[in-house]
Amino acid sequence: MAESFGTDAQRYDQARPGYPDGLVARIVAGSPGPDVLDVGCGTGIAARQFQAAGCVVLGVEPDARMAEFAQARGLRVEVAAFEAWEPAGRVFDALIAAQSWHWLDPASGAVKAAQALRPNGRLAIFGHVFEPPAEVAESFAASYRRVAPDSPFSNQPARRPLAMYQAGYAKIADKIRETEQFNDPEQWRFDWEQSYTRDQWLDLLPTTGGLTRLRPDQLAEILDAVGHAIDALGGRFTMHYTTLATTAVRAGTP
Repeated sequence: MAESFGTDAQRYDQARPGYPDGLVARIVAGSPGPDVLDVGCGTGIAARQFQAAGCVVLGVEPDARMAEFAQARGLRVEVAAFEAWEPAGRVFDALIAAQSWHWLDPASGAVKAAQALRPNGRLAIFGHVFEPPAEVAESFAASYRRVAPDSPFSNQPARRPLAMYQAGYAKIADKIRETEQFNDPEQWRFDWEQSYTRDQWLDLLPTTGGLTRLRPDQLAEILDAVGHAIDALGGRFTMHYTTLATTAVRAGTP
């Protein structure tokens, strides 16, 4: 599934939200220099924000279609899974993973991140929590269970509490601590809102993990059900986003 998002890289890039400017600024300010490694860079959504903040970014991306899209927009990308990627002696001031760390083995990923960072370099793993209004979420869950009853996603609740996501980021911090190569991790949180029309949300939904591998008829049925739910809300809704981050500084040389 990690390599299914490139099915429609352009839709992914256009529909997926960026990251809070405050998060980017805090990572940049807390790093010893401008060299950034973006793990699982996708189409370069986060990378372009760091480039705009004055960073020199190298992306690592397993999906050649996503990498090609990012390269066409000025990002240097090496096509590889991070676990198999060869740093070839290169080290970076910051290593970021935006909506991608859950596709890696968290223990080996943290060890490799330490190898790719220079002393005092910053590891920053972050992503969005986005749970739409109950009416939209419940319509999505019901239609998903109906069209894809055998999918592991069909057993998930319509909406998940923020605490569940926070627990996931706490587990990431535990894996970072286990390497004994970082200072104690910190947990950051950024709350923000974004308004979506019916069409905007239906454009974003097919880029999410549970939908990228469905048949066209299955996808159409889900989008139709969700569209009706948004119509009932007046054709638009406001999403309350929370962006969570686990971040840690590579221990300096003794």
